[in-house]
Amino acid sequence: MTAPQQYAGVFERGTGHEQVVFCHDEPTGLKAIIAIYSTALGPALGGTRFYPYASEQDALEDVLNLSKGMAYKAALAGLDLGGGKAVIIGDPATVKSEALLRAYGRFVQSLNGRYFTACDVGTFPDDMDNVARECDFVTGRTVAHGGAGDSSVLTAYGVFQGMRAAAEVTWGAPTLRGRTVGVAGVGKVGHHLVTHLIDDGAEVIVTDVSRQAVDRVLAEHPGVHAVADTAALVRSELDVYAPCALGGALDDEVVEVLSAKIVCGAANNQLAHGGIEKQLQDHGILYAPDYMVNSGGLIQVADELEGFSFDRAKQRAAGVYDTTLKVFALAADEGVPPAVAADRLAERRMTEVGRLRGIWLDS
Repeated sequence: MTAPQQYAGVFERGTGHEQVVFCHDEPTGLKAIIAIYSTALGPALGGTRFYPYASEQDALEDVLNLSKGMAYKAALAGLDLGGGKAVIIGDPATVKSEALLRAYGRFVQSLNGRYFTACDVGTFPDDMDNVARECDFVTGRTVAHGGAGDSSVLTAYGVFQGMRAAAEVTWGAPTLRGRTVGVAGVGKVGHHLVTHLIDDGAEVIVTDVSRQAVDRVLAEHPGVHAVADTAALVRSELDVYAPCALGGALDDEVVEVLSAKIVCGAANNQLAHGGIEKQLQDHGILYAPDYMVNSGGLIQVADELEGFSFDRAKQRAAGVYDTTLKVFALAADEGVPPAVAADRLAERRMTEVGRLRGIWLDS
């Protein structure tokens, strides 16, 4: 196992990251990148994404974007945590092993608590248990090991709370009853979100690249409709569009054809490029910033650091509703899109609270 390699190039490109580490262990096939965007509010916390990236550059760009999003997410959620993320390059179905995960744990341990890891796409609580055999800085573990288990449960709950807040602003009542919601991606988070929507009285249309995931939803909720792909979904008559798969879901073409009045989903980095948030606003679409509404999973795994209590974590995740209303109100007051308002609130907290670390405490 080689020592983690520090990467300086990102500073030349002005991404603002504090630290980026490349991890390579040839015997296990581990190729990973850990990115720490900010520790102004506390140690960075963010999941480990295990994904077959086409190139190392693609993996780097993803981890840089995701880690920045985690910093803003933690700040807006009121957590005393910074933002980080990790990616492991490879197909988890073929290369994931105990040895690889334990090797990865050694690299996380080498950061001495600057970064806490957890689950993400391609990783699960059982995987975190293996990582934890070599590392003290792991959350998202199985219930048997004192963890929170599946963090998608409260991620979906938080998204639903954000959607209720958006419905209140748009239609005057915090409910999706009688509304048509299109959910793109019904894996871990999207599946739970559909249940919340059905229980609330919504009509739901779904799509997913996995037919198995779609069939699971249809078996549990016979009233749900499915369409072939995301292109068909966004062209459907919708009141709400919920992107719950990978990033970049909102691009110029989607904005042009979307009939929904609200976009609120669990996917990270939904805006394909800068300026999309203004296009959404110009088209009369209320966008609930992704990192604001999908913070329930982060809240859930962060609660493990205090000794996990699901009831306490769920109560905190319910706060997404009030935070969403606050962001929408600020956006209206300052005449900016909600994405800009959310960024301003997060940056303000990182600056104001982070500054306190400069106050010297005499021991």
